[in-house]
Amino acid sequence: MQKQFINPPALNPANGYSHVVTATAGKTIYVSGQVSLNERAEVVGKGDLRAQTEHVFENLKSALAAAGATINDVVKVTYFVVDLKPEHLGHIREVRKKYLNQEPPPASSLVGVAALAVPDWLIEIEVIAVVAG
Repeated sequence: MQKQFINPPALNPANGYSHVVTATAGKTIYVSGQVSLNERAEVVGKGDLRAQTEHVFENLKSALAAAGATINDVVKVTYFVVDLKPEHLGHIREVRKKYLNQEPPPASSLVGVAALAVPDWLIEIEVIAVVAG
């Protein structure tokens, strides 16, 4: 299996993400959007975006492990953040750096949303990973 992370010179410089990722062969794993709930369905980090982001990444690690992957196998991340503001980016990037490959980083999208399914949820993150088949 081979992965290629591409940042075409015609596009803006990428900060913490890759513009394009290709993967040949292997097994693709799609993880549904994860939120900051623990195993008892309790919100972790109520009102705290950084704490919720941290817990979501821990949930993602658990979901990926169940499918035979690790966070290092992630090729695409999509973030959904309630009432996204510029100051939120620092919190998200700080946590992201602790979990995701930085060289090369996965492809990424960040979407500001008005709300998630439950009012206490501040962030939802979904990933796609590729592992050797």
